[in-house]
Amino acid sequence: MLQKPSLNQDHSSAWVIQTWLSFVVSLTATTIGIIYLPVDAWTKGFMGMGLAFSVTSTISLTKTQRDLHEGKKLTSKVEEARVEKILTEHDSFK
Repeated sequence: MLQKPSLNQDHSSAWVIQTWLSFVVSLTATTIGIIYLPVDAWTKGFMGMGLAFSVTSTISLTKTQRDLHEGKKLTSKVEEARVEKILTEHDSFK
């Protein structure tokens, strides 16, 4: 019996670790860069808020894109089930 391929695409632990490390290193490096900038506290504060806003808006964007993609997959599954039902109900020998 043929099995359908899994729709669940698990990431390897190496990939997950790499993405987290990349995120932490980039955030830390940018924060350290802002702290050591030879500018006044107001400018550092503005740049820090810009960094925080960029990170949170990126997280929101990726979550929204994932939700839209998951919604399309669900809609496709529902449409596929409808077509299957119509095909199984149709008897070509009548």
